[in-house]
Amino acid sequence: MRKFILAAALLGTAAAAFAQKAPKVSELDYTFTTVKANPITSIKDQANSGTCWAYSTLGFFESEVIRLNGIKDTLDYPDFSEFFVVSHSYMDRAEKYVRLDGKLNFGAGSQAGDVLDVIRDYGIVPDADMTGMNYGTELPAQSELDAVLLGYVSAVAKNPNRTLTTAWKAGFQAILDAYLGEYPETFTVDGVEYTPAGWRDALKIVPEDYITLTSYTHHPFYTWFPLEVADNWRWDEMYNVPVDEMMAVIDNALENGYTIAWATDVSHPGFTRNGLAILVDTEAETAGSDQERWVGKEEDKPSQTAAIVERVPSQETRQTDFDNKTVTDDHGMQIFGIATDQDGKKYYMVKNSWGITGKYDGIWYATEAFVKNQTLDIMIHKDALTKDLKKKLGIR
Repeated sequence: MRKFILAAALLGTAAAAFAQKAPKVSELDYTFTTVKANPITSIKDQANSGTCWAYSTLGFFESEVIRLNGIKDTLDYPDFSEFFVVSHSYMDRAEKYVRLDGKLNFGAGSQAGDVLDVIRDYGIVPDADMTGMNYGTELPAQSELDAVLLGYVSAVAKNPNRTLTTAWKAGFQAILDAYLGEYPETFTVDGVEYTPAGWRDALKIVPEDYITLTSYTHHPFYTWFPLEVADNWRWDEMYNVPVDEMMAVIDNALENGYTIAWATDVSHPGFTRNGLAILVDTEAETAGSDQERWVGKEEDKPSQTAAIVERVPSQETRQTDFDNKTVTDDHGMQIFGIATDQDGKKYYMVKNSWGITGKYDGIWYATEAFVKNQTLDIMIHKDALTKDLKKKLGIR
C-alpha cells in the first residue's frame, strides 16, 4: 500500500509540474512557411470604427481585381474607398430602419453581402477620391458619427408628425457628407474619367459572380437562407452547406488563386494580439477599441491561460456555439493563403484590418480547427466553388 501511495504521489507531482509548464498561446514561438499566398493589397487600419466588414470585403475585391486583370506590379494594385461603401450602407440602412419603425439593427457592423450590394447598386471609387476622414483625425474614429446617426434616425422612425417629411433623407445624407465626404460623381484613374459604376465595370467586377456560403443545421443543407445575425440587416441569403464542404471550398479557392472574405468570431481567447488564431478552450474578457474589444489591451492580457490543445470542431459544435451565442458575428477579415508551422501543421493566412500590428505585421495565422468552428460565412467568386458544389448549385 505504501508503494502505491508513493507512486501515486509521484505521479501527482509530475502531473502538477506538467500543468505548470504547459505552454501558453502568446508564449509560443512559431515559425511559418508559406505554402500558397495569393496577392493582397496593403494592410489597412480601421482603428476606432466597427467597419471591419468594409475593409475585409474591399480587400477581397481588390484581390479579385488583381486576379481578374492579371495585375503583376504592386504599384498598380487598386485601393478602394471603404467609406464610399460605409456611407451608402448607412443611407440604405436608415431607409429600411424607418420602414421597420426602428425594429432593425442600426450600427456600424455589417457583412460582406452589404459591400457586394453597394458595389452592385452604386459602383466603387478609389480611396483617394473619398477617404472618409473629414472629421479631424488621422485614422477612423466613428463613435460620435454612429451615435449622431442613430439619434437622428431613431427620431425620424418615431414619426412625430405622423407623416414623414421630404427632408429627413437629405438631412441624414448631410450628416454622412459632413463626416465622410460627398460621393464623387466622376473621378480620373490613369487619365480616364469614370463614374463609380463605370469603374466597377472597367475593373471587370460582376456582382452576380459572387456567392456567400454558411454551414448550420437549423436550416436544410443545399438551400438558401438569410443568416440570423444582427449584422445581416439586409437579410441577404447564403447557401447552406455541410461544414466539410465549406472547408473544401476554402482550400479549393486558395489553391486556385482566389481569396475569401471571411466573417468569423474572434472573441475566442485563442485569437491573440500576436497573430495567432487557435481553437483553445479558455475564457477571456475584452473591451475598448476594435482590437481591444476582441483580444484585450496588451498590458491587460500578456498571455493566455491554457495548454495548446485544440477542440475538435464538428457540425455539432458549430451549431451549439452558434445557438448558445458563444460564436457570434464579430469580425471580418480576408483569407488569402496557406502556411505550415515548424511541426508541419496547416494554417490559413489571414489579412486583418488592425494596422501593421502583431508579430506578423497585420497577418494572422489561423488553424483549420479555428476556421472550421468559428466561421460564420464566407464570400467567394463562384468559380472558386468545388466542381461538386457547383453542380449542386446549378452554376456553370
